[in-house]
Amino acid sequence: MASSTLICDTNFWKDLKGHVEDIKKTHLRELMSDSERCKSMMVEFDGVLLDYSRNRARQDTMDKLFGLAEAAHLKEKINKMYNGEHINSTEDRPVLHVALRAPRDKVICSDGKNVVPDVWKVLDKISEFSERVRSGSWVGATGKTLKDVVAVGIGGSFLGPLFVHTALQTDPEAITCAKGRQLRFLANVDPIDVARAIAGLNPETTLVVVVSKTFTTAETMLNARTLREWISASLGPQAVAKHMVAVSTNLKLVEQFGIDPNNAFAFWDWVGGRYSVCSAVGVLPLSLQYGFSVVEKFLKGASSIDQHFYSAPFEKNIPVLLGLLSVWNVSFLGYPARAILPYSQALEKFAPHIQQACVSMESNGKGVSIEGVPLPFEAGEIDFGEPGTNGQHSFYQLIHQGRVIPCDFIGIMKSQQPVYLKGEVVSNHDELMSNFFAQPDALAYGKTPEELLREKVPQHLIPHKTFSGNRPSISLLLPTLNAYNIGQLLAIYEHRIAVEGFVWGINSFDQWGVELGKSLASQVRKQLNASRIKGEPVKGFNFSTTTMISKYLEAQSGIPSNAVTLLPKV
Repeated sequence: MASSTLICDTNFWKDLKGHVEDIKKTHLRELMSDSERCKSMMVEFDGVLLDYSRNRARQDTMDKLFGLAEAAHLKEKINKMYNGEHINSTEDRPVLHVALRAPRDKVICSDGKNVVPDVWKVLDKISEFSERVRSGSWVGATGKTLKDVVAVGIGGSFLGPLFVHTALQTDPEAITCAKGRQLRFLANVDPIDVARAIAGLNPETTLVVVVSKTFTTAETMLNARTLREWISASLGPQAVAKHMVAVSTNLKLVEQFGIDPNNAFAFWDWVGGRYSVCSAVGVLPLSLQYGFSVVEKFLKGASSIDQHFYSAPFEKNIPVLLGLLSVWNVSFLGYPARAILPYSQALEKFAPHIQQACVSMESNGKGVSIEGVPLPFEAGEIDFGEPGTNGQHSFYQLIHQGRVIPCDFIGIMKSQQPVYLKGEVVSNHDELMSNFFAQPDALAYGKTPEELLREKVPQHLIPHKTFSGNRPSISLLLPTLNAYNIGQLLAIYEHRIAVEGFVWGINSFDQWGVELGKSLASQVRKQLNASRIKGEPVKGFNFSTTTMISKYLEAQSGIPSNAVTLLPKV
């Protein structure tokens, strides 16, 4: 085992702990009155503007955080990631999602081999295949054009591509490229999700993309078999080869499933599932919907941030600043949650993707260091969110007057779909952005009893209308929301999570908690099968689980066994 030294044992950590009491003496109202401080806390890169001045931090706080980053060897760890070292030590793998969007001439090595040519070999294959499908030169078993795509995956194989697809759906260029086509996703093994995924679709015009690295993921493969039966029942078993393709590394199982291995698109062990949207996992279904040229712009946007993260000094480095501020808020100020609040309906699936992929919920939801030492401090965040202004009418009450929850406000300068109504003082987007600009100040400043008295608020309402303020937030402003900007946003959050993990000293790139749940589900699955087919009693579980499984089996009596094929119906 490597050294068990924890970051909290360093003098930099202890210095920040002592600094907390000093910061608590100053309200954000006072901090925001310092224009020079605010100016120093704005960073712009490639059209993206970050304003982190509404954090409970001064310049000396930031200097101490930069010192903590140095103590955590942050730059060295970033270099190790980009150099292909096995920083995912528990799985003995590199972490190279940056290679997925690197330019053709870039050299990024894994175990001594430049992987960029392999990446582009797959990208070129996707480009060629998606164009054949979109142009109609690749057709289904009955000769009809395949205009509908169902992507079958789960976790990172689903949430990332869904986020990008949802964000692109209202982009003018993407709309033109997607005309006459539709892309759907099937993730949940719940048959209701299957029914929704195929509702109104014709097997003759549908292409199914099965996404599973090992081609053994239980939920994905059951859904894939269900759609295989849907196609076979309508068009015959031979149609599977024309209507199903795979994203996988296990060509043997792909072929056994009935998919031509030539129609399998590779990705690699150094691609973590929740970082895989820039691999064939996301690029294939998105290219089938929008064309490769649009998706390539998305990859270039992500690559732009990759280069920024690697080369920019920490005081001007957007992912580094965001990561260090998260460490400050979580481990020092004691705020366990974060709200992700995009002021764009196109980003409605961004928060769910971040929950799973990029921040604390899966990546940084750890209780031990990378060396296996229990952490004596809090790491990770509870992430949630909803687009503005919807969230303002649901959970913003809690944020303003309940628990202190740091917020990420994400705004777009130019709407994908601007609307101007005759006679209206402001446009729809102006109304949206008015709230984007106002909410961070409302959280920071609050409202005092003295202000309410001056406004002649009745005495009995003053406690109810008082807002303490002093609630931190960051504002991230993007020029617009096209494929390039969507790629930028994704990469900012991917690297932010890496910074947090590198500083906390945890492994952000494994997910053993998820594996435990899968293992226990496998035991239950075997029991359900044994009880149904062989009539065996439920055994080997605690009293509670035994009772619930038995009740479930009783309710299922009379339902056809798995020897009968019944496809879901809407």
